Amino acid sequence: MSSKTITGIYIAPTMGGFMTGRAKIALKAGKGIVGDRYYSETGRNRSTYKGQPDFELTLIESEVIESFNKGNGNSFHESDFRRNLITKGVRLNDLEGQYFTINGISLYGVRLCEPCASLQRRLGVSILPELVGKGGLRAQVRGSGILSVGASFSLDL
Repeated sequence: MSSKTITGIYIAPTMGGFMTGRAKIALKAGKGIVGDRYYSETGRNRSTYKGQPDFELTLIESEVIESFNKGNGNSFHESDFRRNLITKGVRLNDLEGQYFTINGISLYGVRLCEPCASLQRRLGVSILPELVGKGGLRAQVRGSGILSVGASFSLDL
């Protein structure tokens, strides 16, 4: 059985700001990551999907980033993809519409986080169709607590 872990954590304190790495973060139910642009309401995309907030936390698979870089001869850093959590060993698409926990913190996978025009502009390369259906997951924070790099997933599937 493969390990399901968080390998990177990133936040941007302001809209359009640089994603900076963290060893650990605090999550607050219904708000997201303390210190992130969406927590402080300075982020523009405080959206909902079918009545569920979908801006609180974003995740992407490290395997997707590695494959994208290898397949296109790129060397983008994981923070360049502008997701909060980088995972390893977890198929995030399977968590859409599902409850799951990381380090005992309850989360809900609201919807896939598809690549957007803004990300393509930032990267300066074509990301479509390679990242369609692989851009990650938007999740709702249902419990509060501390997450660290190396934290383990518990899937409630």
